[in-house]
Amino acid sequence: MTTEVTDAYVREQLDDGLRCIGCGALMQVDDPEKSGYLPMSALKKAIDSDELFCQRCFRLRHYNEIQPVELTDDDFARLLHQISDTKALIVYVIDVFDVTGSEIAGLPRFVGQDNPILVVANKVDLLPKLLNKNRLKQWLQAELKAQGIKAADIFLTSATRPQNLDELLATIDDLRAGRDVFVVGVTNVGKSTLINQIIKASTGVQDLITTSRFPGTTLDRIEIPLADGKQLIDTPGIIKRDQIAHVLRDKDLKFALPKNEIKPRTYQLNAAQTLFIGGLARFDFEAGTRAAMTAYFENNLNLHRTKLAGADAFYDKHAGQLLTPAPQITTPLVKHTFNTSEKSDIVFAGLGWISVPAGVQVSGWAPQGVSVLIRKAMI
Repeated sequence: MTTEVTDAYVREQLDDGLRCIGCGALMQVDDPEKSGYLPMSALKKAIDSDELFCQRCFRLRHYNEIQPVELTDDDFARLLHQISDTKALIVYVIDVFDVTGSEIAGLPRFVGQDNPILVVANKVDLLPKLLNKNRLKQWLQAELKAQGIKAADIFLTSATRPQNLDELLATIDDLRAGRDVFVVGVTNVGKSTLINQIIKASTGVQDLITTSRFPGTTLDRIEIPLADGKQLIDTPGIIKRDQIAHVLRDKDLKFALPKNEIKPRTYQLNAAQTLFIGGLARFDFEAGTRAAMTAYFENNLNLHRTKLAGADAFYDKHAGQLLTPAPQITTPLVKHTFNTSEKSDIVFAGLGWISVPAGVQVSGWAPQGVSVLIRKAMI
């Protein structure tokens, strides 16, 4: 005979700190607008099972439906800052397709100057297969040095298509030397997907942690016990508001977050020509001799070439129609101008980049609040 689960029993478990296994939030039954909420009736059914998910995670996993929560960017930063008081290995996951957009400024300050940092460059499967991996590592090393990070090692992988997971696990085990492991990164770099692969390899359990395209899926630290009594801890992703994802409708996130190998698109451009990147961004070749410029964006994101003269009117007329997708809220694009002294990438945060030669003047346009940056060319 099954013992009835009472309200009092549920309240007692909640007082002990019951957590959602999908996002790490503390469970609660009182406020649907706050993280960790599950109705009392549903919690009674799930409380002693291995499928204890809050309502938000349940809807996200089964219906791909996102619910806003009350956590702020400062809350995420505060949770990450707690690591600095511990002795641990830091696994810093970056999105190799969006390196600039996935950097955490001042990371050593957050996680402790003395804690070793293993950099895991995720989503390497999105880059062209002909890219030399050693050259990519050297490029990443220079980028990390500019951030003030001296990596204990740099590991290239793909959390969705893992081929070297055993090697990564061995590297983590060697570097952690009996310490806890904290996995850190900004939103959408694939942290939780990577940890799910580690859990699957270790226990056979699939997709334990909630993952999605939506920023801020993991809401609190999720602790996974290791064989020696230490823990592997998934931390909330730091939300970077300058990424394009924050101005997109949910249905358009697929255009910013590619799932397959990017096919470079090269254009022979003359000065005074413009490339529209869907309706989300714009690239102007303002001055210089005719040159090849290569675009790296999600393959299904339409690029449209036109004349610089009249480009403003063209955008006003076609944004959201010929030029699609467009930002969630209609807003003028903001211009950022660059003069190149070496082969460079013009990066649209969270969207992709255009590789340009030395000796040209170009401009990148993006919705207000979305960063457009220049860096030494990756490829």
